[in-house]
Amino acid sequence: MRKIVIIQGHPDPSEDRLCRALAKAYEEGARSGGHNVHVIDPARIDFPVLRTQDDWKGGIDGTPASLRDAQAHCIEADHFMIIYPLWMGTMPALLKAFMEQVFRPGVALSADDTYPGALMKGKSARIVITMGMPALAYRWYFRAHSLKSLQRNILGFAGIKPVKNTLFGMVEKADGARTQKWFDAMTALGKAAQ
Repeated sequence: MRKIVIIQGHPDPSEDRLCRALAKAYEEGARSGGHNVHVIDPARIDFPVLRTQDDWKGGIDGTPASLRDAQAHCIEADHFMIIYPLWMGTMPALLKAFMEQVFRPGVALSADDTYPGALMKGKSARIVITMGMPALAYRWYFRAHSLKSLQRNILGFAGIKPVKNTLFGMVEKADGARTQKWFDAMTALGKAAQ
């Protein structure tokens, strides 16, 4: 049994978003596999954006009260599933703001600026991205830049590995049979805690 944290990165709290349905399929699979699952939904949490270096370096004590529960679950997690829609070529700003607040010095990185200072070693992750373009174009033509940035510059610095990924492209044109395959894939990944 693994402790899994699902970070639902869609900034729209509406339930009728594909990211939410895919995350739900993953959650159901993980629960059926006997895993302990906690879902964090930044779109439903009121928190400030970091604006200064002093705020960032405030460490764990600087974490806003509204994010302390989410942060505690991230510290305890064995595995993360982070899902978001590709917006303007990258993750939505709300998800990035959440990551900056929660994965701060003293939590994900050493508080004393030692390099690399990775405090989340032993954890793994899966990044799931939905997009309007073909996933192959994003991966090869655009070189999956936001995926690589999250994988290398946030999760990698924190010591999280392996980090695997799943990309769903052309989502606006996907029919029911195609999305059902996506849901089935997410359920299987959740059950396997991958």
